Amino acid sequence: MKVLYAFQGTGNGHLARAQEIIPILKKHALVDTLISGHQTQLKSDFDIDFRFKGVSLLYNKTGGLSYKKTFLENNFCKAAKVIKDLDLSAYDLIINDFEPLTGWAAKLKNLPIVELSHQASLTFKETPKPEKRDWLGSLILNNYVPCKKKIGFHFENYNSHIKKPVIRQKIRNLNPSNQGHYLVYLPSFSDEVITNFLTRIDVKWKVFSKYAKQNQKFNNVEIFPIDEKKYLELFESCEGILCNAGFETPAEAMFMDKKLFVIPIENQYEQECNAFALDKMGVANATKLDSTKIRNWINSENLIEVNYPDNIESILTKEVLY
Repeated sequence: MKVLYAFQGTGNGHLARAQEIIPILKKHALVDTLISGHQTQLKSDFDIDFRFKGVSLLYNKTGGLSYKKTFLENNFCKAAKVIKDLDLSAYDLIINDFEPLTGWAAKLKNLPIVELSHQASLTFKETPKPEKRDWLGSLILNNYVPCKKKIGFHFENYNSHIKKPVIRQKIRNLNPSNQGHYLVYLPSFSDEVITNFLTRIDVKWKVFSKYAKQNQKFNNVEIFPIDEKKYLELFESCEGILCNAGFETPAEAMFMDKKLFVIPIENQYEQECNAFALDKMGVANATKLDSTKIRNWINSENLIEVNYPDNIESILTKEVLY
């Protein structure tokens, strides 16, 4: 069996999940890999066979999705040509983690495909969503990868086709401790905005930044460039994590019994849905950098108990490949 695993390059969560899934797939099939998008900071620890610039969501520096930058700085005509020319006929199955080029190519050419992603979970009616729906966000989520067979990942099993998060072995192998500092990963904000805000809240902050080129320190705030080894070290020993309302980082934080505070990226419907689901679980959150809410969170326990089993191989073999 020959499989193409195609994944999105926006953010780091898709790549992190691919690093767990691809070695398992290679035990059961011949596997090629494809990535499209241009906003990831992690480096893969496996070979990537095909790379395309694709289409990525782009952000402003104050925590919001920029529709203007997204529509002006992506080459949609080139993406359409890639979809038209993409030859996927050699594959018995395409496994798609929110990657639009292979998603649309498979639909147009009637090829076997399954979407295996967090975003797929948001297309099920049982998944928690805010009462105020974002029609454009919903339209994007439902049509970005036009695939009928979907298996989603989410914080809870809201539907039989929704599985609990894939927790990286690098996280499972850590030994959590509490050295009193707080880890911050808010890539939708500029370093200046984050630093000006956090220096007013008197705890130790360790900030990872996609903009930083070297370590910097401003009073109680240390800023680090993206570095997985350093990130895991500080993640293991932190008291709590302040991050956007993505999927992988909040899931890993709860798995590690860390205090969690999330801020959804403005105008990003997926993150608004994640924040809504996390709020129902009892996770602290705000729609912006809110000093009162964050101070209250620091002074509280706010630990959420979860059970995320290591069962991705069973999901792949029983529900995806065969």
